[in-house]
Amino acid sequence: MAHDTVKGEARLEREIAGLDALELGGTTRVRLLRRAWSAVWPMLAAVLIALAAWQLVVWSGWKEPWVLPGPGDTLPVFWDQLTSARFWDAVALTMRRAVVGFAFAVAVGVVVGALVARFRVLRRAFGSLITGLQTMPSIAWFPLAILLFRLSESAILFVVILGAAPSIANGLIAGVDYTPPILLRAGKVMGLRGLALYRHLIMPASLPSFVAGLKQGWAFAWRSLMAGELLVIIGDTTSLGVLLSQARELNNTADMISYMLMILILGIVIDRLFGLVDGAIRRRWGLDEGSA
Repeated sequence: MAHDTVKGEARLEREIAGLDALELGGTTRVRLLRRAWSAVWPMLAAVLIALAAWQLVVWSGWKEPWVLPGPGDTLPVFWDQLTSARFWDAVALTMRRAVVGFAFAVAVGVVVGALVARFRVLRRAFGSLITGLQTMPSIAWFPLAILLFRLSESAILFVVILGAAPSIANGLIAGVDYTPPILLRAGKVMGLRGLALYRHLIMPASLPSFVAGLKQGWAFAWRSLMAGELLVIIGDTTSLGVLLSQARELNNTADMISYMLMILILGIVIDRLFGLVDGAIRRRWGLDEGSA
């Protein structure tokens, strides 16, 4: 009799544990769905508002439909482009240029930023110059780039690096400058000196500002690349900039807006990736209110 009672209690405990696990799993799924919806609905609302504003401008009769077609005429064209192999080849070439140029810009920006942040003489000599380069329109570099490298990939790469590297360097410099003094004193007490101090304390402490500099650097690199692809057409290569230029020359506004939409979408996707990295850093540092 006692044995049956023990077995019955054990079975009851297993059933209760199963119900708890089921309830916990359901709660977790609901929470994930809510988080996904909270992240998606603002973007959907923004898209709908933009489409509505676009359609209202078209209905106002401000421009002829062949000059400014509405969403109903443009979105089917955009869908046709998404199913075209030539279109995706152009996207691949543009993204390859963007990634390569940004990688070189990060390397240059990190080296320059670390040196300027480390040595006061370099700070006095080049600090203002870096900020001046950051504010300089990237399209202003193209006459020099074409003279130096002619119509080549190197000309585009040159301008992308000059467009992005100053922002990356300034992000690293700002992060080093705003490292809390108490952390520096604690690091020195623990025996950190020279490169070890930078590697184990200053660089991790400057990471949030550095990521912000990377994000801004990517924005400048992307804008520089688009300007470069419109100005520097290399042989028979096809990129998003080339497609955009050809659509403009043929007065094909629907195609032109389709390419502009893809450029916008790619920019938003990369921005979201930087946002994920920034959010992870903020949670690790305890700066995200949602982490509490």
